[in-house]
Amino acid sequence: MTADFFVSPQGNDAWSGSLAEQNGAGTDGPFHTVARAQQAVRKLKAKGALTQPVRVALRGGTYFLDRPLAFTPEDSGAPEEGKWDRMQAPERPVIYAAYAGEKPVLSGGRRITGWREEQVNGRKAWAASIPEVRRGEWYFRQLFVNGSRRMRPRLPKQGLFRIEEVVGARFGNDWGESIQRGSDRFIYAKDDLRPWRNLQDVEITVLALWESVTMQIKELDESKRLVIFDRNSERRMTDDFKERGAPYYVENVFESLDEPGQWYLDRPTGTLYYLPLPGESIETAEVIAPYLVDLVRIEGDAEPVQCMRFEGITFAHTEWPVPPDIAAVYQSATKVPPAVMLRGAEKVRFEGCTFEQLGTHGLGLIDACRDVEIAGCDLRDLGAGGIMIRDNCRRNTVRDCEISYTGVLFHGSAGIVIGKSSGNKVVHNHIHDLTWMGVSVGWTWGYGESDGYGNIIEYNHIHHLGMGELLSDIGGIYTLGVSPGTRIRYNLIHDIYRRGYGGWGIYLDEGSTDVLVENNLVYRAQSSGFHQHYGHDNLLRNNIFALNTEQQIQRTRAEAHRSFIFEQNLVYADGSPIVTDQEWTPESADFERNLYFDASGAPDFAGKTFEEWQAMGMDAGSIVADPLFVDPESGDFRLRPDSPAFALGFKEFDLSTVGPRRQ
Repeated sequence: MTADFFVSPQGNDAWSGSLAEQNGAGTDGPFHTVARAQQAVRKLKAKGALTQPVRVALRGGTYFLDRPLAFTPEDSGAPEEGKWDRMQAPERPVIYAAYAGEKPVLSGGRRITGWREEQVNGRKAWAASIPEVRRGEWYFRQLFVNGSRRMRPRLPKQGLFRIEEVVGARFGNDWGESIQRGSDRFIYAKDDLRPWRNLQDVEITVLALWESVTMQIKELDESKRLVIFDRNSERRMTDDFKERGAPYYVENVFESLDEPGQWYLDRPTGTLYYLPLPGESIETAEVIAPYLVDLVRIEGDAEPVQCMRFEGITFAHTEWPVPPDIAAVYQSATKVPPAVMLRGAEKVRFEGCTFEQLGTHGLGLIDACRDVEIAGCDLRDLGAGGIMIRDNCRRNTVRDCEISYTGVLFHGSAGIVIGKSSGNKVVHNHIHDLTWMGVSVGWTWGYGESDGYGNIIEYNHIHHLGMGELLSDIGGIYTLGVSPGTRIRYNLIHDIYRRGYGGWGIYLDEGSTDVLVENNLVYRAQSSGFHQHYGHDNLLRNNIFALNTEQQIQRTRAEAHRSFIFEQNLVYADGSPIVTDQEWTPESADFERNLYFDASGAPDFAGKTFEEWQAMGMDAGSIVADPLFVDPESGDFRLRPDSPAFALGFKEFDLSTVGPRRQ
């Protein structure tokens, strides 16, 4: 592989970096650190303008960082040059890439060594002393052994506990004085909590609405069954909007350390205990604990960082020490930082990279990023969400990526969240097995001025969200605010689950307006295939909504304007209503030329027959008929040639190319 500079874990920063391997005399070879290669690139640029790309090749192995890599405008490549009628010079990027066929890992962790065998709770365990933990300089909530995440003890072993009584809870219509009024204590059921060892390190995670709240125990009054926490919960600890206690679970109980693969960090003694899995060796196991919060910072100032590329690099092992005044991390866990952060970046690309075993978000475009591309990347096993695109960002693209198993620590995380940012594309991604939302677009509640417009969400495969028992209010694709030009098309969405309420396929939340929803297939959502809270003049056209559990189409709030247009769609039920009881009128929702079918009998329109529904002025030109799908129970919603849907003008769409386009 040709490159200007090489880096290797076996290199030496005193060498020239111009060789891929050490020479025979042992006098020259690759650099040892990426930071040293960065200095060499800067020195090369200082000699004159770039005339061609600059490539830094990273040999395989793990690079343990002692601080984040910081890239500034000084590290930029050169943009393309040209006049209105001709190109004068192409882009000349600075590239940091994996050496061909090898896997370089940028790690924010530290290896744990010096293991010894002990007995813990009657079981064989490994123990290691960590002086920095004993001195209060380091603490971690994650551990990785031989490349896989290991978990701390959790109670109950199965299911969840439930708060018996929330102390100080208020109920009413005032959001700030009810839902957002938290507490630092609750009454627990008998024997759920006990005065365990290192009680102040025991964590309780409460599950309410769309956010998990994690706190540490401060005091325990067994006589009153009262637990007091080290912080306010920031949210009412009730079961969603109900007047009963929320479910919760307990982590990091030493006395519960009893299953292979579990670990416990004893902070006062600085001792890490681990119960090995069968086949793991105390002599050869690689154990890594996270140390850094972030790995890479790309930050512009008066001018942007531009024309940089990162190819084939793995980013791993970060952790965010949650500040003592934070219990909830806000919607989509946006308070949690990313492992790789961009601010003021333009024409930066991440291609074929992996973000894994992180305690944070994977990658974040935090502010003023333009034309950034995240392509063909894998983001998995993350403490928070996959990708954040936040304030004042424009024209960025996430394509051909796979995002899975996010929300390990902060359950209310999204695979991709786009905030006050416009003109972005999320296309051809595979998003699955998340604790909460798939793709979240927009950050304005209600009808106020919005910066989240013109975003394109197309050809994504989104499925198996919610993990059943954790959180509520979940959507495969979710929008907020006035969003002209935003389009949701050619997406395959299925198997969306929730704990209490709200497992929706496509979810247009507060103020969602002027959104096009077209040519999507949504099935097996636990609540409904489509849900609009409130908004106006959204267009739903030529979609298939099928086999959703509670109902097929839902609107939460009727307003004195047209909520949406629903035309030329196929709606297929099997015993659940098409819509449920609402203030449906032709003025509030325009239904026309749709096909409805219930495999279990006559379709139910808010307790009315189809004829009664039409008599209300609804669904002109619509019919009830079997659409003749090939095999809907198996997820095959292709239409047979004699389907009556074609007579309504329905246009069959091809979803065979959804998800990543990779060789």
